[in-house]
Amino acid sequence: MMKSNIISWLQEGNITIPAVLLSEYKNLNINEFELVLLLNIIAFLEKGNEFPTPEELSSRMTISISDCNEMLRKLIQKGFIEIIDGYTNDGIRFEKYSVRPLWERLVDRFLMKNKNSKEISRKADETDLYTCFEKEFGRPLSPFECETLAMWMDDDHHDPIIIKTALREAVISGKLNFRYIDRILFEWKKNGIRTIEQAKNHGQKFRQKQQQNRLVKEEPNPSSSIPFYNWLEQ
Repeated sequence: MMKSNIISWLQEGNITIPAVLLSEYKNLNINEFELVLLLNIIAFLEKGNEFPTPEELSSRMTISISDCNEMLRKLIQKGFIEIIDGYTNDGIRFEKYSVRPLWERLVDRFLMKNKNSKEISRKADETDLYTCFEKEFGRPLSPFECETLAMWMDDDHHDPIIIKTALREAVISGKLNFRYIDRILFEWKKNGIRTIEQAKNHGQKFRQKQQQNRLVKEEPNPSSSIPFYNWLEQ
C-alpha cells in the first residue's frame, strides 16, 4: 500500500513553465508568494482543473484561504491572470482561470528589452559614425553636417554601416565632401543597395566597365590607374 502511494505521488508529473518567468518575475513586480500561487494555478490548469478554489490553492501553500483570496484578487487587478467564461459540450456555462495575460506580459517584457538593446546598439553605432567622419575630415563636424548625418539615418533610413562605406568611397575617390557622399547614398538607395558587399560589387562593376571603355578609346597603358566612380556625374 505504501509503495503504491509513492508511485502515485511520483506519477503526478511535471508542469511546464518558461524559465524566463523565474528570471523576470521580480521585474514584473511579482513577489515569491504570488509566483508560487501562479505556479499552482498553472499546475491545476495542466491537470484539467481550470478553476481551482482558494481552498485548493491555499492547501498547497503556507497562506490562509483569506490571504489566497486577496492574492488572487490582486493578481487579477495587476493583469497577470483573468477569469473567463467557458462552456461544456451541453452548453453549460462555467468559469475558468487563464494565465494568458501573464504570458503576454512576459512577451512585452522581452520585446521591450530587445528594443532597448537595439537602441543602445544604434546609439553606439551613431557615436562611432560621427567619430569616423570627424577623423576623416580632420576636424569637428559643423552643426549642418551633424544634421545631415542625422537625416541620413532618421529620414532616409540609411544604416550607419552603409554611410561609413559611402564615406570610404568618397575618401578613395578624393572627393571628401557631404554633397558627394549624399549622392553616393542616393544612388545606392535607388539601386537597392543595403549591404557593404552590394556596394563593393556595384562599384567594382562600374570600374570594370570604365576600364573597358578606356581601353577601347585609348592606347593600352597597364600602368594607368582605374578611374573611380564619379557619383556627382550620374
